[in-house]
Amino acid sequence: MPLPVEVGVAELSSALEHGAYVVDVREPYEYDEGHVPGARSMPMNTIPDRQDELPRDRTVYLVCAVGVRSMQVARYLDQLGFDVRNVEGGTSEWIGAGFPVKTGAESG
Repeated sequence: MPLPVEVGVAELSSALEHGAYVVDVREPYEYDEGHVPGARSMPMNTIPDRQDELPRDRTVYLVCAVGVRSMQVARYLDQLGFDVRNVEGGTSEWIGAGFPVKTGAESG
């Protein structure tokens, strides 16, 4: 089975300008320390129980710290029929590229 599509942080930034749906699958403390603006916090272990919260009519961008956990979630959701993109390099690359970062528990 092919892997879900991976996108870079520049593509994520562009997608965000068009209202992309972004899910951060890291633990809450990691999310609070810094996340992609607008990303929703949905820790990896909660995905099976919370998948009904995800849209099926648009692409879901998944991000973690470096792209490993989000790829695992992307594979899972892809098998369930979701249109997903894994963000290569994750939040670490996002920050390293100089894109804006939000801190605290609230999305956005």
